Amino acid sequence: MYDYKYEPHRVIFMIDNKSFFASCEALRLGKNPMKVCLAVMSRQKNSSWGSGLIMAASPLAKKKYGLHNVMRARELPSHTPDLMIVSPHMNLYIKRSMQVLDIFREYAADEDIHMYSIDEGMIDMTNSWKLFGNDPYYVAHKMQKEIHDKLGLYTTCGIGENPLLAKLAMDIEAKHNKSMIAYWHYIDVPDKIWQIPNLEDVWGINTRTASHLRKIGINNMYELAHTNPAVLKREFGIIGEQLFAESWGVDRSIISHKYQPKAKSYGNSQVLPHDYFEQDEIEVVIRELGEQVAARIRAHNLRTGCVGLYIGFSFDEICYQDHRSGFSIQHKITPTNVNHDLVQYLLAIFRENWQGEAVRNIGVNYSMLSPDDSMQLNFLENTELQIKRYKLDHVVDKIRKKYGFSALVKASSLKTGATAIERSNLVGGHNGGNAYE
Repeated sequence: MYDYKYEPHRVIFMIDNKSFFASCEALRLGKNPMKVCLAVMSRQKNSSWGSGLIMAASPLAKKKYGLHNVMRARELPSHTPDLMIVSPHMNLYIKRSMQVLDIFREYAADEDIHMYSIDEGMIDMTNSWKLFGNDPYYVAHKMQKEIHDKLGLYTTCGIGENPLLAKLAMDIEAKHNKSMIAYWHYIDVPDKIWQIPNLEDVWGINTRTASHLRKIGINNMYELAHTNPAVLKREFGIIGEQLFAESWGVDRSIISHKYQPKAKSYGNSQVLPHDYFEQDEIEVVIRELGEQVAARIRAHNLRTGCVGLYIGFSFDEICYQDHRSGFSIQHKITPTNVNHDLVQYLLAIFRENWQGEAVRNIGVNYSMLSPDDSMQLNFLENTELQIKRYKLDHVVDKIRKKYGFSALVKASSLKTGATAIERSNLVGGHNGGNAYE
């Protein structure tokens, strides 16, 4: 269905740091990442051990005890005498990820590198691989060796003629090869992609999409590739066209052609440590999140013209009430970045829409951003007070930037239910730890 001579023929490396978090922890403890039985577990402060969540496990722990990511500690086998359980150190992982990126930069220009996640990177080597060897396979091995020699990390590498083929080569084949490298070409599509039996194993096909495909009689990649594209478009819209192209190994994206979103927004959300029932406790967290995101837009010299609040109810609440799972509301406002004003808008949204339900998730989002080059005053309020609030926020931002968030906090952040102080020590919702351990 596709004439490959008209498709991009590039040299793309997709490199994944094997069991990244667990490997970083093993190396921190002086252990071999491939020979130690180790799991990284994150849990809420003061919560029970059994409520912990497995964030990562070493290859040996996965093989020996069947561990996998996003697994509850209470699901662990009862007898694991040699299993080491360690807390996460997110700052260490970020540091190692940046060090890996620095190695990538030795092989390709910045515009040809895309960090897909903290542990995966995609590199367009089309214009540079010949500088380092006579074959892309050899260059990939050289890069793997450099990462291992400098950082101790093991990596898998998929090479392909486009980003899709590189990603599938890494996910499907490379991790099973002794070299941990796999190279896929368009000519390999019938023998590689069409032989994938499980739809969920394919990048971009989640459980819901796979279930929908099976309902219309498509059970594997071969059947997907030989389905009438019109049927897929009718069932999935533009996603159907993408699925069909994927089944034929077609991906026309160029890494250096970075996507620039037309509109940008800033936001943050939090899963609360337990169900919140009291209005004042919920509002403390709304205020903290609202001020945190406000500080972010001020740091970029921006103001917002639209505030959004998401409130997610407790799972037990949803089952009991048998109705809405929460609400998400946006309001256009007079552009501002002043904490007091933004928090008042957020609280107004909450009070208008909350009906006493137990709350477990809270999110704040600011959009319709514009440069902070003027200040629109409210003539119904004291002018000097408005200017003082604006200046005070910027002074607090400077103090926190220099001395840390907890150097200056509002008294309300010491109340029951407040989470800002504890969250200030987290990175990505987990223990930051020491980057230099």
